[in-house]
Amino acid sequence: MARKQKKKTPNGKWEQARTILEMRDVHAAYHGDISILNGLSIAVNENCITGIIGPNGAGKSTALKTMYGFLHPSKGTIALDGRDISNLPPYDMMANGIAFVPQNRSLFNDLSVEDNLRLGCWQFRSDRRKVTRELEKVYGQFPILKEKRSDLAGSLSGGQQRFVELGRALVVEPKIIMLDEPTAMIAPKISREIYDFIATLPGQGITVVLVDQNVRQCVNVSDYIYILDLGRNRGEGTAATFAHDEHLKEMVADWLDYQID
Repeated sequence: MARKQKKKTPNGKWEQARTILEMRDVHAAYHGDISILNGLSIAVNENCITGIIGPNGAGKSTALKTMYGFLHPSKGTIALDGRDISNLPPYDMMANGIAFVPQNRSLFNDLSVEDNLRLGCWQFRSDRRKVTRELEKVYGQFPILKEKRSDLAGSLSGGQQRFVELGRALVVEPKIIMLDEPTAMIAPKISREIYDFIATLPGQGITVVLVDQNVRQCVNVSDYIYILDLGRNRGEGTAATFAHDEHLKEMVADWLDYQID
């Protein structure tokens, strides 16, 4: 079972974190009996960053896709605020306050930056004031997008395209945002900017579920980390746990040829 965790408040004290999203003993498969998740349990706590790491093929992206309804569990449950959403389709997730930014690019390259952002406002498109307000919030967070608002999305760099995807997810004011490899194939400087931005989201009241192969960055930014292997829990803990637990360090080094400082 996923364990209850604590989070640090702005005044430096620790308090019990409220679990907002939870996978409980989830099994899931893409094709028939080819199982990818094999009894996975993950607790996502409110206004925290939950990191998910593991070797290639461990089931990290599948875990996110199953949480978001692209796959439905064959066994186990997924709960949002205690309510079973195991069979909810992905098109209903946004209405429930959950946004998803996939690993692969999801922009319409032949549309402008602003048109791509406006597509994120589709649910409230008739409320022009709200659309304008949400767009200005995105431009405030990513000033480069305001400069390029009329440019075709396909003409942007990989990092700038990722900013558009993040902005498009944020216009719906989600309470949870799922990020699948947000810095994949992106230059280190922009990757750092993306991680700096991700770190601000809990302070904006947004809970983050983060999958990334960049172990150092993921561990540094996350409040709690899960290690997956073959669709199962192999380890879990806070960043401080990773810093002092030699077993966890060795586990990561085994599959990544990488040592956590």
